[in-house]
Amino acid sequence: MATSENPGRGTWNSKLGFILAAAGSAVGLGNIWGFPTQVADNGGAAFIIVYLVCCIFVGLPVMIAEITIGRKTGKNPVGAFKALDPSGFGAMIGYWGVLCGMMILSFYLVISGWTLAYVIEQILSFTGNEAGASWFGDLGNGPKNAIFTVVFMLFTVGIINGGVSNGIERATKVLMPFLLFILLIMIGYVLTLEGSAIGVREYLMPDFSLIDMDLTLSAMGQAFFSLSLGMGALITYGSYLKKDQNIMSSATYVTVVDIIIAFIAGMLVIPAMYVAFTQGIAIFGDDGDLISSVSLVFTVLPQLFENIGGSLGLVISVSFFLLLGLAALTSSISLLEVPVAYVIDEHKVPRKKASLIIGGIVLVIAIIISFDIGLIDHFVNIFNEIGLPLGGMMTCIFLAWVWKTGNAIVEIEQGYPGAAESGFTKTWAFFISYICPILIGIVFVTTVLNIIR
Repeated sequence: MATSENPGRGTWNSKLGFILAAAGSAVGLGNIWGFPTQVADNGGAAFIIVYLVCCIFVGLPVMIAEITIGRKTGKNPVGAFKALDPSGFGAMIGYWGVLCGMMILSFYLVISGWTLAYVIEQILSFTGNEAGASWFGDLGNGPKNAIFTVVFMLFTVGIINGGVSNGIERATKVLMPFLLFILLIMIGYVLTLEGSAIGVREYLMPDFSLIDMDLTLSAMGQAFFSLSLGMGALITYGSYLKKDQNIMSSATYVTVVDIIIAFIAGMLVIPAMYVAFTQGIAIFGDDGDLISSVSLVFTVLPQLFENIGGSLGLVISVSFFLLLGLAALTSSISLLEVPVAYVIDEHKVPRKKASLIIGGIVLVIAIIISFDIGLIDHFVNIFNEIGLPLGGMMTCIFLAWVWKTGNAIVEIEQGYPGAAESGFTKTWAFFISYICPILIGIVFVTTVLNIIR
């Protein structure tokens, strides 16, 4: 059973629970529509190969680092860095992670609320209530956005209130398999439709001539974002990990699950887009690239579902938006848990009170965004595109040059006897000290330059 250290800490009941929760943190809306369209726009399978390399050689080492820091200290990001570095340098990394998590959650809630609203929009559209469908489907509808943002936050807070094992772990053990089940069922159907074969070919056939620095940086950025690195989520989740669990294998499983689900999501979205194209729906923008992100999910695919028509079209449509909602929920849980854990650990506030306080603060910001969705782009640029690589780079530097990899390996050995002599561990120590901070630094600088241009 999970322990309940005063006033609200706990542990994972099982290794599977941790893996599913951590993978759930990584699997979000970006994996469902962001990854597939990046693949299509960047050389098909060529992008997948580069993305896979980035996940293994950059994402996995950073994930191991974050989990190790969390388990060593048993604390939230701020408390963890404070414990390992009383000078205060590390604490700043922790505070930045907490801030990024809260700000990302604030706009993430609004987008997540759209997925719930579109379940209703599609039902009304299929039943001929165009006025009602238009109201629920208007992404700029402030009151509607605010309502569904509140609903989504209530789901998230409800799970967080349950604690680590009875809340987060129990929820993700249900949500993750259900998410995968819906994905596979929808893929099975979409692949029977005319035009899907073209999509599969575009998705899987590599064009290696397109591999360049821009593609590599895009793949690295996607890998970093999709694995939920740089914002303290895995430090927090690692703090609930028992000492006898193998950090190396657990992190590897999480990375593999994230890669598999991202790949499977592509097998749904890209073929579905070409099915839509076969039916006369525009899937290319004026620049010749595939329509992606918001336009793809809330314009192209709903048109496809309506073209399918009847009860089948409605079932597929509702299932798709429920799928998006589930993916969003698994990520919003981890985003909220980071600042909640901080308040529990550092200010000794009981879990339920902490979740209500932090949830309320984030919700106020989210409601403001609900009425001005143009703010989303600014929040993405600051806290996602810039914030996450910065946090990840600082984490690498901290572990390697402040706490030292030797101390980290001692912690890793508690669940992995002989880790110090393992080639895997020695390779990890080299990568986290040199390769990862340099590559992440390149992504960070390039992103900043692109944003300010």
